[in-house]
Amino acid sequence: MSKKVLVGSICSGIEAASVAWKNLDFEFSWFSEIADFPSRFLALKYPEVKNLGDMCEIPSRLENNEIVAPDLICGGTPCQAFSLAGWKKGLEDTRGNLTLKFVDIIETNDIVRKANKKKPTVVFWENVEGVLKDKTNAFGIFISSLAGLEDEVSLEKWPRAGLIRGPKRNIAWRVLDAKYFGLPHQRRRLYVLAGGKDFHPENILFDKFPEELPVKGYEKQGLKFDKEGHKVEVFRSYTDCLYSAYGTKWNGNAAAYNGSLFVYQNERLRRLTPLECERLMGFPDNYTDIPKVKPTNRYQGVGNSWAVPVIKWIGERVLEIDATTEIDNLSSIKRGSNFELFDVSGSKMTLMMGQELNGTEVPENPKIGCLKDIIDLDAPENFYISPVGCKGILRRKEERGLTINPRLEEVLRSISSLWSDEKIEAISRVQTRGRFSTPNSMTNNSEPLDAEI
Repeated sequence: MSKKVLVGSICSGIEAASVAWKNLDFEFSWFSEIADFPSRFLALKYPEVKNLGDMCEIPSRLENNEIVAPDLICGGTPCQAFSLAGWKKGLEDTRGNLTLKFVDIIETNDIVRKANKKKPTVVFWENVEGVLKDKTNAFGIFISSLAGLEDEVSLEKWPRAGLIRGPKRNIAWRVLDAKYFGLPHQRRRLYVLAGGKDFHPENILFDKFPEELPVKGYEKQGLKFDKEGHKVEVFRSYTDCLYSAYGTKWNGNAAAYNGSLFVYQNERLRRLTPLECERLMGFPDNYTDIPKVKPTNRYQGVGNSWAVPVIKWIGERVLEIDATTEIDNLSSIKRGSNFELFDVSGSKMTLMMGQELNGTEVPENPKIGCLKDIIDLDAPENFYISPVGCKGILRRKEERGLTINPRLEEVLRSISSLWSDEKIEAISRVQTRGRFSTPNSMTNNSEPLDAEI
């Protein structure tokens, strides 16, 4: 690729790509974001890069030469339509249809670039892994459109890593887990890389197999430790995937019951702070701490973003690896008159002459992070959970027959026992009816507790 790669960012959020590629040969030409907090954030953090706003207007702006047609376009169109949180509506959801608008932007960008005698756009797209199981075949429609096929390709089960060579573009995809990129955070995401017919993304997105799986690195980590005089305990060696609603639903998600999003510090239980969530995603400390920001805004911004080390790994490989040569000797699982589809998700795929192709969620040189390193010892008081909150989590567990981390349950019962059941129930009933907001001295929580506790 050229020395300086111009980038257009769609659904930019808090711009993980700008952080990941800061010291690499990428230059961002424009962003596209409409949500309030991310838009304010981008204006403050990256005032030199124009935010175009609505992505649906980008094709016309490209055609009219109002904006640069960049070398690379990256984005993660709204994932709600492809996940449980989006009720599995897929392409029937207008948010899901933004994925096809993303393809339209790539098409228009290529037309402009071709007119200027430039190579086709390099495409980088990220989404939840649930898109591979979407009932509307959203992923099949997406890559079929991107590849230049007139009819959609469908499979009973899409592989977690694969390659399609179409009449217009070659496309590779792979699910990668952030917990193998130095973050103590289990975050599996689907990464798609595509380009023109002289671009072979399999060289970049697939690497060699690691010598051994790094799971033992996590098993060896203790869950109790001292840090600068503070006694700290965590309930798992890495957290579950951070979600955008953590700021308001910290006690109503599966991660609340396995304990992975809680910290037991100096015999008090608290939820993760926004700073700790930034660290879990690989952002600089206080990256989202802008004027007049609410903790909920920071949680949402981080939870909707990308794991920085994974994006950096991909960016480095885009710049460093020659992707002009096709990797052959692959066996296709589906073939049409103008396309071939390959499954690269095998646990061990060895090609001719000993060449390996790793499509697992673990990179060739995995790195293991430690939760001790992300702990914020100065967590504000309002992030600690009161006896009321602890009792509420236990009651919901019992009412719904949920499984809970045994050690977390022990801690919750210990804290909730500090007040009588009658006092806790009375406060909880009144609070649920919304008659008053319990003061901090009683709840240790300045933001409203979840209405269901």
